Amino acid sequence: MPSPHSLVTGATGYVGGRLVPQLLDAGHTVRVLVRDERKARAHDWADRVEIAVGDASEDADVRDAMADVDVLYYLLHSIGTGGDFGATEKQMAQRFSDEAKRAGVRRIVYLGGMIPQGEELSEHLSSRGEVGDVLLGSGVPTTVLQAGVVIGSGSASFEMLRYLTERLPVMITPTWVSTRIQPIAIRDVVRYLVGSADMPADVSRRFDIGGPEVLTYLDLMQRFAAISGLPRRRVLKVPVLSPGLSSHWIGLITPVPASLARPLVESLRNTVVAGDTDISQYVPDPPEGLIDFDRSVQLALTRIQELDVPTSWSSAATAGAPAEGLPTDPDWAGGSLYRDERVREVDATPERLWSVIEGIGARNGWYSWRLAWWVRGALDRLVGGPGLRRGRRHPSRLAVGDAVDFWRVEETDGRTLLRLRAEMKLPGLAWLEMQVGTTEAGATILRQRALFAPKGLLGHVYWWLIYPFHGMVFGAMQRNIALAAEAATD
Repeated sequence: MPSPHSLVTGATGYVGGRLVPQLLDAGHTVRVLVRDERKARAHDWADRVEIAVGDASEDADVRDAMADVDVLYYLLHSIGTGGDFGATEKQMAQRFSDEAKRAGVRRIVYLGGMIPQGEELSEHLSSRGEVGDVLLGSGVPTTVLQAGVVIGSGSASFEMLRYLTERLPVMITPTWVSTRIQPIAIRDVVRYLVGSADMPADVSRRFDIGGPEVLTYLDLMQRFAAISGLPRRRVLKVPVLSPGLSSHWIGLITPVPASLARPLVESLRNTVVAGDTDISQYVPDPPEGLIDFDRSVQLALTRIQELDVPTSWSSAATAGAPAEGLPTDPDWAGGSLYRDERVREVDATPERLWSVIEGIGARNGWYSWRLAWWVRGALDRLVGGPGLRRGRRHPSRLAVGDAVDFWRVEETDGRTLLRLRAEMKLPGLAWLEMQVGTTEAGATILRQRALFAPKGLLGHVYWWLIYPFHGMVFGAMQRNIALAAEAATD
């Protein structure tokens, strides 16, 4: 039988980015559908796949991507986007269902959430269930995998658990910490996804997938503390913390923004324990068995310590963040584009200067007025933005699509250019760009510019209110980056 030709949607996201290399290793020919080819090119597997550039909301783009495909991996969702995300998800799933049927796809594989019976569902879980219904009704044999809490380095669920446990030795918690859940390691999730491609044509149904243990969220925190060498956490459960309040509390304590924390918290109100385990008839357990919770945490922490986190929840853009690229028209089609541009000669090699620039953000900070950056990050968190707690996926390397605190890498060549697009809450669009060059005499120079495209009157007012601080923030940033490079050279 020839190797399957598989289309992976959401390939630059947390699960998709880990699924693609496993499909390749299993012999699949893989095509990925992405809106931004640069984000796909940033992955190690980019040269081994077909890259289809298109929008999942456009019929023609989906139809073109589906040509000659045997297996469709549907990993798209709108979690944390606000508004009527359920309707958006159903419309998108229907589009893919119709095109899969038209293209003669032989199987759809979808990763959704575990649906408890007889309980009022959270909006997030309800939407995941409805998407599964749409795909199962496509007329194409479909595997719907339903998981609960996924444990792995970089997953939103793991980061939420990790930071709550590490930062709060004493916790006042909502009652959902006593809900029974069945966590599953990301490695087992990916193994089920790969194995689902080979299910018989007469199998079209849902499968619950979970790890070997049923625990409460409180159990997860206490066991995480023990694995990490932390004292046992003291917990006081109270009934007054609603999902809304809990999500804001999580947004302040952890890197996970409230917009993403809320659907996760609402899902934790539901019992997510596998109702069946018969998927093993089609995707057998490995000889060593499923990965238990303690082992999954150890694997995740090892990846973090070894700086080997291939994908992260922050790989997906923040809900409501601008998707527009940097304006290239000199007058930006007649609109305003404010600039703060600076050039400085640096007594260091271009390579040394670049290493400082590429390491910016997270623990290294922003090389200027720390208090101002901290206050700006805190204000951003309060209004639902990502703030400064997202950090970075890797401490010294950046790729297009990576999150860096409340910025995202929009462009980098890995040697001389770094362009960051702001994902903080702003009345407009903003970018920060740094470029390393040399003069005719061979001296190293650092070009830095901040750009802001205001939206409405409030955007113009915002720019002029913060303009007096630019010298302290952007001027000091450029100066201190240069000094850091020069000191490292010495």
